[in-house]
Amino acid sequence: MTTTYAVLSEGLEKRYGADVHALRGLDLAVAEGTVCGVLGPNGAGKTTVVRILTTLTAPDAGTALVAGHDVLTDPRAVRRSIGVAGQYASVDGELTGRENLRLFAKLLRIRGPAGRARADELLERFELTDAADRAARTYSGGMRRRLDLAASLLTRPRVLFLDEPTTGLDPHSRNQIWRAVRELADGGTTVLLTTQYLEEADRLADDIVLIDRGRAAHRGTPAELKARIGSYAEVVLAEEPTEAAAETAILAAAAVLDQLTGAEPALDRERRTAGAVAKDPALTLPRLVRELDAAGVPVADASLRPPTLDEVFLRLTDRTDPRAPHTPHRHDEPHDERHDKEHAA
Repeated sequence: MTTTYAVLSEGLEKRYGADVHALRGLDLAVAEGTVCGVLGPNGAGKTTVVRILTTLTAPDAGTALVAGHDVLTDPRAVRRSIGVAGQYASVDGELTGRENLRLFAKLLRIRGPAGRARADELLERFELTDAADRAARTYSGGMRRRLDLAASLLTRPRVLFLDEPTTGLDPHSRNQIWRAVRELADGGTTVLLTTQYLEEADRLADDIVLIDRGRAAHRGTPAELKARIGSYAEVVLAEEPTEAAAETAILAAAAVLDQLTGAEPALDRERRTAGAVAKDPALTLPRLVRELDAAGVPVADASLRPPTLDEVFLRLTDRTDPRAPHTPHRHDEPHDERHDKEHAA
């Protein structure tokens, strides 16, 4: 069966000034009707990719097709085919939810009864009907994000770009967005999702592209990426009567893990745990327990399990914390969310 790609880019390059090389020959292929998670550390080039694919920024080199249209030679056709929801909800707080959607419908040339009907349909779909006639400034963060997502779907886009859509949301609101995204993909919409929540990508993405330093460094399904780095060995230590004894125990556990896995162990003294990625598929739990016992490590529990996507991210990008708050980075492009929404409309 021939795969049809909703997003296809080759050799994308983007510089900002003489010193910042945001993209360095990035290739991307997203099959129709799938969710592609784009991950990467701060400054890796994620937002620049989205801006190029949504025609907000021109690449310096390379090509990109979205829904079969070239982002450089046919940007209007690209815009007619896509929806975009950025990192922050771009709704007018003084307008009601219904008025916001009707305004965006007019901007998108969905006028008259068709625009009103589509707005009402989306309010119901995102469980906003009861609050439809309240000012959006009274909405919770989750409600505002759902309203913004509804606005991005007014034109029934073939491709939907979500740039960190659940940043700052509580778990309940996040789950609502996740459910909506999964339903969209199941209905045939292609979704390109950038996120720093690794659980989000694990739950939603059919495929993942890990961008690092402006290139697509790794790609595959969540299961394939996890298998690539091996299993995760973790030791929970028994309580010790003194801090000195506890420190001796955790360092002894770290030494055993270092010897068996060849990876630098992660130590959590508060939880009394030591863990490391075990690339060697021959490592077994009985062997781990035997080596710990031989070293005299007081073990409360030991496990050998598949890695989480967080651990995959850390190993493949060599970063310390994928969920750290975003801070400006010299590879990041200045981003005007309001300009983006107006331009896309």
